Amino acid sequence: MDPLAAALFWLDYAAAAVFGATGALAAARRKHDIITFGFFAAITGVGGGTLRDLLIDAPVFWIQRPGYILACLAAALVIWLLGQRGWRFRALLWLDALGMAAYAVVGTAKALSLGVHPFTSVIMGVLTTAFGGVVRDVLAEEPNLLLRREIYITAALLGAAVFAVLQWLNVGFWPAGIAGFVAAFGLRACAIKFGWSLPGFMGGEEKQS
Repeated sequence: MDPLAAALFWLDYAAAAVFGATGALAAARRKHDIITFGFFAAITGVGGGTLRDLLIDAPVFWIQRPGYILACLAAALVIWLLGQRGWRFRALLWLDALGMAAYAVVGTAKALSLGVHPFTSVIMGVLTTAFGGVVRDVLAEEPNLLLRREIYITAALLGAAVFAVLQWLNVGFWPAGIAGFVAAFGLRACAIKFGWSLPGFMGGEEKQS
């Protein structure tokens, strides 16, 4: 396995586990049982990557590598064993930020490695970060992240774009990947810390007389 493939491999595992933990945390907030913990973790951890692979006509990454599902289940077990903790919601936010930043880079990198156009690769990076979280929020009956004005998709878009542009400029994988990760995580962290959000549409519907 060449260094780039190895890097993508381990980053993908790490991101799946982190996102899996956010799925388990969402289940914890609803006081679900251990089976639901595992289901939430798995669907959150591999959901975005599954959609990405289907769209770029690549083999779905976890089908022949069940280790991804096992990593998600292990993350769910850790959350379960931690028991009642008051910091779960904050942990969910920050773990989700880490997973989002990692998947923005990994999703974009995988698409680029398969010859997908850089612009489309950025979109694949964003979808990789967003889709699992969308499914998680729907299952947990939480406000859907796509319908919230907080900065999340924007952070993923920034990270994916930074990585893609640097790769297009022939910057090495690790410098480009670290820059993309820092850009995505940094913007999301500031949004969490300072309550940043995007402005809403000011037009609205006009009243008819």
